[in-house]
Amino acid sequence: MPLRQKIFAIIISLTLLIFIIELVRRKKLREEYSWLWLLTGAIILTLALWYDLLQGITRLIGAGLPTSTLFFLGLVFLILIAIQFSVKVSGLSNHVKNLAQENGLLKNKIEELEEKDSSVINEKRRTYDGEKEEERKTQGNHS
Repeated sequence: MPLRQKIFAIIISLTLLIFIIELVRRKKLREEYSWLWLLTGAIILTLALWYDLLQGITRLIGAGLPTSTLFFLGLVFLILIAIQFSVKVSGLSNHVKNLAQENGLLKNKIEELEEKDSSVINEKRRTYDGEKEEERKTQGNHS
C-alpha cells in the first residue's frame, strides 16, 4: 500500500474512533450502538497498519483485489447495521403498541372518573342549592 494511502487510512480510522468515543461521552450515541462503529474503526486501523492481513483476507475469500475485499467488508458492515436497526425498530414497535394500549386504558379510566366526579358535583350542587333555598325561606319567615 502506498504511504499516502496508508497515512490517509490511519487518519480516517483514528478520526472515526475519536468521533465515536466523543459521541458516546456526550451521550449523543448510546453504548449499545457504538460497538459496531468502534469495531469498524479498529478494523480500518488494523488493515491500514497491517496491509498483509488485507491481502491474506483477499486470498482467503478468493477476491481478485484488496479493493474487492474492502467493498465486501463494507457490504457486511452495512448488513450488520441494517440488522441492528431492524432489531431495535421491532422492539420499539412493540413498545409503542403497548404504550398506545395503556394510553387508551388510562383515557377510558379518566373519562369514567370525570363522569363520576361530575355526577357527585351535580349532586352536591343540588344539595347546596337546596340548603340555600331553605335558609332564605327561614330568614324570610323570621323577618
